[in-house]
Amino acid sequence: MGLQVGDKVPEFIATNDKGEQFLSSDIIGKKNLILYFYPKNFTPGCTKEACSFRDNYVDFVTLGVEVIGISADSIKSHARFKSKYALPFMFLSDPKGELRKLFDVKSELLGLLPGRETYVIDEKGIIQLKFNSMKASEHLDKVIEKIKEMVNE
Repeated sequence: MGLQVGDKVPEFIATNDKGEQFLSSDIIGKKNLILYFYPKNFTPGCTKEACSFRDNYVDFVTLGVEVIGISADSIKSHARFKSKYALPFMFLSDPKGELRKLFDVKSELLGLLPGRETYVIDEKGIIQLKFNSMKASEHLDKVIEKIKEMVNE
């Protein structure tokens, strides 16, 4: 069944785009977080989604929200992707799909394409939004709506 809205995100370890170990407890449970899973670096939809988060990143940081992207791409691919599109936030490499499994991110197109799913996690580590859509353009709108709601509570 995977993680759902209202669930606390368990601790996990991954490798970031600098080749360093990332401990979820360094961020999750300490600040609001947008965690988004996407299929592949440099593809049109994934590039559009990453750039939309980039274009709103200063606003997110101002509101105390961090952004992290996750795909199965290699550390080197993430580094190139960040550099080419001036992406200011962290990417995590999930080559074995362990994080996808933990979060139960569904595959698309009969299991041939890794799914696109976005989570908004509050500063207590609780999932406030889980949004799944292959339409990259829909994710930013849903995230902004939820973040505004959380900030105004």
